[in-house]
This record gives sequence, structure tokens and C-alpha cells, in this order.
Amino acid sequence: MSLAELQSALSFVLFTYNDVQITVLKVIQVPLVLFLMWFVVTWIGRLIKKALLAKNLGPDAVHLFTRIYLVVTIAVLVFTSLEVLNIPLTAFAFVSGAIAIGVGFGAQNIINNFISGWILMWERPIRIGDFLEVGTAKGVVETINTRSTRIRRNDGVHMLVPNSQLLENTVTNWTLIDRNARSFVNVGVAYGSDVVLVEKLMKQILDDHPAILKTPASSVLFDDFADSSLTFSAIFWVCAESEAPLRQVRSELRFSIYKVFAENNITIAFPQRDIHIDGEIALTRRNNQK
Repeated sequence: MSLAELQSALSFVLFTYNDVQITVLKVIQVPLVLFLMWFVVTWIGRLIKKALLAKNLGPDAVHLFTRIYLVVTIAVLVFTSLEVLNIPLTAFAFVSGAIAIGVGFGAQNIINNFISGWILMWERPIRIGDFLEVGTAKGVVETINTRSTRIRRNDGVHMLVPNSQLLENTVTNWTLIDRNARSFVNVGVAYGSDVVLVEKLMKQILDDHPAILKTPASSVLFDDFADSSLTFSAIFWVCAESEAPLRQVRSELRFSIYKVFAENNITIAFPQRDIHIDGEIALTRRNNQK
């Protein structure tokens, strides 16, 4: 194909809109220009992200700024590219009509999740790194996208939650204000045990554990006169970003309580029942002889 034939093919008019001719060359130029601009935008976005992280900003704030940058720059580049190529925006009126029809026939949830994602990133009721309890699932937020939020559960499985559900349903954020979480360990001792000594030993165990916070102060409560035991509760606060550190601390406290109680002859109670029988019971032994 000669150069003249190539120029003629590129100058072929596909359609005309409001006296503006849309040629093959313009159709080819649009994706090429947009691809080049997208490469430049993403490269600058990486530089901005590195600069924000270098200033020790939180990952959720960096995520919000980079999202806003991408949306604004993409919108500006699209309008600028169309203006440079002399393509009026009204030429794409049919696209907006198709989008409107799509929204009317089932894209409401997508738009809802998209708007909810921006609300989450702007208001920040949930941030990257927060420990959430969504229904029966617990996990750490890894990223907040425009449609869904990715949460890594305690068992290591990734869970995608639509953003609208995080706004419309009840979500427990363990780390919204700070990383401090309260927990407790229950233990029952046998009736007749020295309850003052039990309280002293448990309080000493709490004070000696390095992971338990001094403020708020831990405490030991005499909870109840149960059926088979005297029940005590050790209440404490730990700085934890997930449930795993809390479980670890509770396990270590139980090991310590078991050891210290054994050294001080305090019996950890177990379920038991006393049976009282009115009347006489006769026991007979029968010998089976063949």
C-alpha cells in the first residue's frame, strides 16, 4: 500500500456529527493518546504515593489521595484529548444514553457500591489496617476499592465485602479509636479455697505479664457462687491489632494460673454432682453358673 493510499484510508470519514467529521485517523488517535496519557498518569501517581509514604502518612490517607488524583487526572486528560483531537463531547452522547439505560436495568448496585466506596475513603469510618467484625467474620482491612473492601480473615482467607454493606449494616471496628482491646479469663476454684489468696495470685499474674497494659488497670472479680465452683474473672487490656494476640495472651494467662494454683494447693474445680437417695438400697450379687 502506497503512502497516498494509506493517507486516503486514514482520512476516510466514518460518520459526521454536527458538521464534525470523525475519520479513521481520529478513531485510532484517541486510544493511542489515552494509552500514552495513562502511562504518564500512573507513573506520576507512583511518585506521589512514594512521596506521601515518605512523609509517614497513614496507608488509608495515601490510598484516598491517590484515588482522587487518578480520578481527577483521568477526567482532565479525557476532555483535553478530545479537545486536542477536535472531537466534540456531544459526539459521545449515545454513550451516556447507553449508560443511563444500563443503570436503569440493573447497575444500581454498582453505582451504590461505587459511591459507598468514596464515602468510606473520605469519612474514614473504616481504614486500612483496622480489625473489623462483619457478621460472624473477623479480619483486617487490606484495601478499600471503589466497589468492594478486601478483608483478610483470621484463618487467612480473603473476603470481599461490598462497600454498601459496610455502610448499611452494623460493623464492629475494634481499632477505630485506638488499638486497645479488653479481654478476660474465667477460672473456677473448689469450694473451701482461700478466695483472698486466689485474688492475690491472679492479680500478680496479670501484673507480671508484659503484654497487659497498666492503664486501664487490670482487675480480678469474684463473679459468682456457681454450682460446682467459686468463679473468678481476670479482666485486662491489651494493645492488639487483631484477635490473634488476644488469644495468645489468654492462653499464656491460663498456663500461668494453672501453674501458680498448683504451687499454692488451690484446686481448679470441675463439674460434679452429689446424689442423695431417700430409703434403703440393697445390693445383691448373682452368680451365673452354667
